[in-house]
Amino acid sequence: MQYDVEELRARFPALHQLVHNRPLVYLDNAATTQKPQIVLDTLVRYYTEDNSNIHRGVHTLSERATAGYEAARVKVQRFLNAADNGEIIFTRNATESINLVAAAWGRTFLQAGDEVLITAMEHHANIVPWQMICEERGSVLRVIPITDEGELEPGAYEKLLGPRTKMVAITQMSNALGTVNPVREMTAAAHAVGARVLIDGAQAAYHLRTDVQALDCDFFVFSGHKLYGPTGIGILYGKREVLEAMRPYQGGGDMIDRVTFEKTTYNGLPYKFEAGTPHIAGAIGLGAAVDFIESVGIEHMAAHEQSLLQYGTELLEEIPGLRIIGKARHKASILSFVLNDIHPSDIGAILDQEGIAIRTGHHCAQPVMDRYGVPATARASLACYNTREELEALARGIHKVRKVMA
Repeated sequence: MQYDVEELRARFPALHQLVHNRPLVYLDNAATTQKPQIVLDTLVRYYTEDNSNIHRGVHTLSERATAGYEAARVKVQRFLNAADNGEIIFTRNATESINLVAAAWGRTFLQAGDEVLITAMEHHANIVPWQMICEERGSVLRVIPITDEGELEPGAYEKLLGPRTKMVAITQMSNALGTVNPVREMTAAAHAVGARVLIDGAQAAYHLRTDVQALDCDFFVFSGHKLYGPTGIGILYGKREVLEAMRPYQGGGDMIDRVTFEKTTYNGLPYKFEAGTPHIAGAIGLGAAVDFIESVGIEHMAAHEQSLLQYGTELLEEIPGLRIIGKARHKASILSFVLNDIHPSDIGAILDQEGIAIRTGHHCAQPVMDRYGVPATARASLACYNTREELEALARGIHKVRKVMA
């Protein structure tokens, strides 16, 4: 089947606008993706026709809202190939999912002297929660170093793994470098020493087909807003036996079985970890985003994005004074760069005047910036609807930056 990017772009209303009287070139997808019409229509339909609280009502609107919410859970289960829908927990985002695991699993299983292993390319969301729980429990956070190319240092992971390793929390794809890590092999090695594994799939989930049973990870997290879905909705996948062994993360309505002033008993999965009224519309909208991805085919999306990445890399490498940060052999969708001594915020501001949206800064990955000796980078990130012409516009815009800042 031929990939029709123009037909695909037609489904995204936000792409068809002018910014500073220029056609929008949206290359900030690693921060958040634009939303297809099917997601927007789904959100409007929920709020105009089905708006009601879930799981508690016997009236028609509540039953429709509940059905939509739980249908979205099944869609995510199938999207990740989880064993059952009770292993899919709705959260606010990948960050909350990691915090949930760090708190609920960490307080149950981490002891003084135990070790949590992460990589040097992690987003802050997969660093800070582990620092906090390690400090609380007297555990030790250890870091797998990375090479100049942005890959894990050969042999470093195996050297750090040991009998004290209790959790390995790793990104599947770096948001700052684009590096795609060999998480399946890393998971097998962690399990061999008795450790649990959490995979941060926030970047990878909309670029790569995910099969959590094949990965055999204990936890997998992602955010809906990077998956062409609404903001404020995220997913925690966890193996049933691991989730059942964890205490609830928050207390409140819907996560209980029975409450008395003497004792509370808790609901079963997945509701044990979904206290209070959830983001019902967000979950249903995420279900629509999954429908969209499945209708196009994530493998087709990935092939298109890889072609763009190769083309964009060639264009940027021809620009004098530009250095790409992150040249891993296996990477996806991210073009991070510095340009001479021009501050990335100036690059971003000038490109914005050309209608080009990129991200500048440390990308919530300050240790990565420290590793490469830069305060920040400019980052162009790709999605299924981007085109070669947009990358050419980016290259022209960078040439203009060089001219303006000369």
